[in-house]
Amino acid sequence: MRESHQGSCLCGAVRFRTSGALRGVVYCHCSQCRKQSGHFYAATNVADTDIVIEGTESITWYEASGFARRGFCKTCGSLLFWKAMDQDHISVMAGSFDKPTALEGECHIFVGDKGDYYSIDDGLPQFEKSTPAIPVAE
Repeated sequence: MRESHQGSCLCGAVRFRTSGALRGVVYCHCSQCRKQSGHFYAATNVADTDIVIEGTESITWYEASGFARRGFCKTCGSLLFWKAMDQDHISVMAGSFDKPTALEGECHIFVGDKGDYYSIDDGLPQFEKSTPAIPVAE
């Protein structure tokens, strides 16, 4: 049986189901993620073909750059997705999944841009920008 997870926004207007393995959680500390969320992003990802999203009419997509767009619920404001324009995967905010998730942290990216009010001391790998395995805007 394939691994399966589900989740939603805070108000339930947007729900999703994933099938197949999820990537470990990547913590992004870039200024765009911090400004949108109020802290840093914690996201996994899944192939586009392995996610079913219900309530897409309640998603607002914001193109923060020509590289990617960010999806959030237009009713409750929950941050849900980050989607690179030319990739066949979608990042899903780890906190939007229902428990249990079995997710584990993988690494921190854009640590050179992190907020000055916290430290990163969980022992996970840290990258000044990103790693070749994680496509991001430069």
